[in-house]
Amino acid sequence: MDHFKTHLDKFITLSEEDFSSMMSYFKTIEVKKKQNLMIGGETCRSIYFVVSGCLRKFFINGKGIEQTTEFAIENWWITDTFAFERQIASEFTVQAVEKSLVLVLDHHSQQLLFERHPQLERYFRMVYQRAYAASERRIRYLYEFSREELYQHFSTKYPWFIQRIPQYLIASFLGFTPEYLSEIRAKLKL
Repeated sequence: MDHFKTHLDKFITLSEEDFSSMMSYFKTIEVKKKQNLMIGGETCRSIYFVVSGCLRKFFINGKGIEQTTEFAIENWWITDTFAFERQIASEFTVQAVEKSLVLVLDHHSQQLLFERHPQLERYFRMVYQRAYAASERRIRYLYEFSREELYQHFSTKYPWFIQRIPQYLIASFLGFTPEYLSEIRAKLKL
């Protein structure tokens, strides 16, 4: 869990003793590719930190098509924040894109963690602020960019996603069909 400690050190300072105590609130799990950690319709009980691998969050739209809304790679968190904070049914599924090692923190454990280690409230506030800011930018890009510009921006800003994530999932994230993404990629190579 050295990677997680290094990640936390970017935001807060924890002694080794505090870190060891803090880790007792987490569960570590290995998930297989395409394994679901949370399924839409279930109460969202946990948040997930990616130690290694890649997860995605998606919903099934009115046409029965999966719409990916978020990816999480190493050192990123993922959950349905709205449902997690309210402990209600989620409209999203969280699934492994690759074999992954994940830290799981359930809602009750998070509350106990905050009582025992209040500096982690600061950490989570900072993480949520960054995630919110990223969501604001993504919404702006969806309104402002053409589809080609959206793909170009994504592939330039996040080239590691283009290398690791199947094209049909990138298309789902960008709101394209896989065929349309292939057309854009072919056009941009010219």
